[in-house]
Amino acid sequence: MSRTARVERITKETKVLVEIDLDGTGRAEIGTGVGFYDHMLHQIARHGGFDLTVQTVGDLEIDAHHTMEDTALALGAAFEQALGDKAGIRRYGSATVPMDEVLVRAAVDLSGRPYVVHDEPPLAPYIGPVYPTSMTRHIWESFGQAARITLHVDVLRAARPGGHPDAHHVVEAQFKAVSRALREATAIDPRAQGAIPSTKGAL
Repeated sequence: MSRTARVERITKETKVLVEIDLDGTGRAEIGTGVGFYDHMLHQIARHGGFDLTVQTVGDLEIDAHHTMEDTALALGAAFEQALGDKAGIRRYGSATVPMDEVLVRAAVDLSGRPYVVHDEPPLAPYIGPVYPTSMTRHIWESFGQAARITLHVDVLRAARPGGHPDAHHVVEAQFKAVSRALREATAIDPRAQGAIPSTKGAL
């Protein structure tokens, strides 16, 4: 059974195309106009083991908010669509990822109930010229809502001795941890024999 999806989201502010194959090899073609965001979406493909295409044209002449938000919503909708009825999946996934001085834990439940908890320290306002670090929480909230999942992302350690957190490392470790957790949760469980992993019989 193919676990793929294609989602187009078009508003007066953005035009987004997302294609995903949950059983891919980590291939990615990403273009949002926000360089660091593109780099993060590549992490989702590579560390999640998903084939992922994301093409976004947004109103970057205003700021990056609409572009990043609508891309996250379309990506979440694509995940939800590709999972189908979720028969045979593991459902739960977690990962703890170090990146130099940073340590991040992510846990996911493909529950059908959108709920996001996000905890990170105060960071420098921008990574590169365009990516506002305040958007990271909103990306996870938008993605989790559209994907209909429960997602917890916790930065367990960030500060360098005598210094401030490196925003690049803090955000990138989050994307890698969430990607690894999603990889585990979306994987087919051979012991499940195609059953939906819920006593309710539906997710």
